[in-house]
Amino acid sequence: MDQLTTELNRLLRNASGTTLWLVDENIQLDVPANPCVQVVGNRLDVIERLQQRGWQASFSDFDLSAAQDASFELILYRVSKEKPVVHYLIGEAQRLLRSGGTLILLGDKGEGIRTYAKKAEACLAGGRQEQKLGKDSWCAEISRGQAAGDCPEHQDYTQLRPVCEDAQRQYWSKPGLFGWNKIDRGSALLIEHLSDMLDTELPLQGSVLDLGCGFGYLALNAADTSTARLVCSDNNAAALRACRYNLDKAGLERAEVVAANAGDRLQPGFDLLICNPPFHSGFSVDGDLTDRFLEAARRLLTGNGTACFVVNQHIPLERKAAGLFADIHTHLDSGQFKLVRLRQPINIQSQGRS
Repeated sequence: MDQLTTELNRLLRNASGTTLWLVDENIQLDVPANPCVQVVGNRLDVIERLQQRGWQASFSDFDLSAAQDASFELILYRVSKEKPVVHYLIGEAQRLLRSGGTLILLGDKGEGIRTYAKKAEACLAGGRQEQKLGKDSWCAEISRGQAAGDCPEHQDYTQLRPVCEDAQRQYWSKPGLFGWNKIDRGSALLIEHLSDMLDTELPLQGSVLDLGCGFGYLALNAADTSTARLVCSDNNAAALRACRYNLDKAGLERAEVVAANAGDRLQPGFDLLICNPPFHSGFSVDGDLTDRFLEAARRLLTGNGTACFVVNQHIPLERKAAGLFADIHTHLDSGQFKLVRLRQPINIQSQGRS
C-alpha cells in the first residue's frame, strides 16, 4: 500500500464530522465503513465495492447538486488524472464546505498536487498547509474562509459538447472519461477493418455489444436502426451519459446503455462483441483488466458468436485468450495496435467436468 493510500485510510478512519469523500479511479481500502462519511464516485466498480463493505456510497458523474450548501465539515479527495475534474471538484468544495471546514487533497507531485493546492487555497479563500508523505507524495489541507475566492476553470465540466467529428457524424462528450475529446486511433482502426474481420458488410445485424463503450464511437459506427439489438456498457458515469446522448442523436433510441463493470450485469446471448479495453486502472497499468474483458467476452457471446478486440501492441491478448476461445486470429498488427478476432468461446464449466 502506497503512502497516499495509507494516509487516506487514516483520514477516513478518524473522520468524525460530516464528511464527503470524492472517489475517482481505483482505491485500496482497509478501513471499516465510517457512518460520518458520504461517498460519491464516478466509477461503478469502486462504488459497488464500497457499498458491499457498508459505506454510504453513490454512483454518478460527480453530481453533487442534491447536497446543500455549507453542509460538510470535511471533504477528502485523492486527485484525479484529469485536470477539469479536479478543478470542478475544487469549485464544488467552495460551495459545500462550511466556513472553517477543510478540503484535503492527496496526490503526487507529478500529478500537479501542489498546483492544485494553491488553486484550492485561492478558491476557498482560507489557509493552506502541506505535508510531504514520501518522495513525491503530498497531502494538502485547505481551510474554507468566510469569503468566496476565484475558483479554477473546469471547462464546463458538467456539460456535454461536440468534441470531434468524422465523415459520418459529430461526437459529443465531456471531461471525466478517458480520451473524451478525440476519436481513439485504435477504435478508428477497428472500425476500418471490422467488415473484413467479420467478412460481412456494416452495419452489423444480430445482437451487438460494445463493451467499454466510452462515448459510443464503436457502436455508432458498427450498428444502426436495422441492428436487432445494440447494447453499450461502461463503468464510467460520464461515458454512459455521453454514449446515451450520441445514440439518441443518431436515432438509436432503442439501443441500451448499461452501467456495468466489465459487463458483469449483462446476460449472455450476443452474436458480436466489439471492444477497445482499457489497460490503465487508476494511475497504473493493470494487466488484469484485459483478463476481465476477455472473460466477459467468453461469458456473454453465443456459441457461434465473435469478439473483435483492438489493443495496444504490447498487450498479449492472444496468450491471455488461450483457454477461453478455441479460435484466436490476429487480423492486423500495425506496430502500435493489434486487431484480434476471437471465436468459439469455451465453456469453462464443461471443460472442468470433462
